[in-house]
Amino acid sequence: MSQPTAPGDRPARPSRGRSRWTSFIADPPTAEKPSRGLHEAANPDHRLRVEHDQNTLLIHLSDEDGDGWTTVAVDRTTRQWTVAQDTRQSDTARLAYEGLYGPAEEDH
Repeated sequence: MSQPTAPGDRPARPSRGRSRWTSFIADPPTAEKPSRGLHEAANPDHRLRVEHDQNTLLIHLSDEDGDGWTTVAVDRTTRQWTVAQDTRQSDTARLAYEGLYGPAEEDH
């Protein structure tokens, strides 16, 4: 699983080799459900998914090997955001959402 960058630390800048920027591509739809995810063309384990309701955007990005998740929660009105990392997408979604808005009322 990825480790968060310590405050004040930055990862080393990648070398300026001949790599090109690419985009994630859509997962193929099936007869039962539409395409809802994206993946890297050369690495289908590296996935991306965005979901939303009228208040919040959740952006889920898997680790390169698909074994962990980073979720960014964005409040649609203020554009405030939080980030969470864990091994399960559902856990990162909950942690990022709670980081943005606080725990649910029943959790108090």
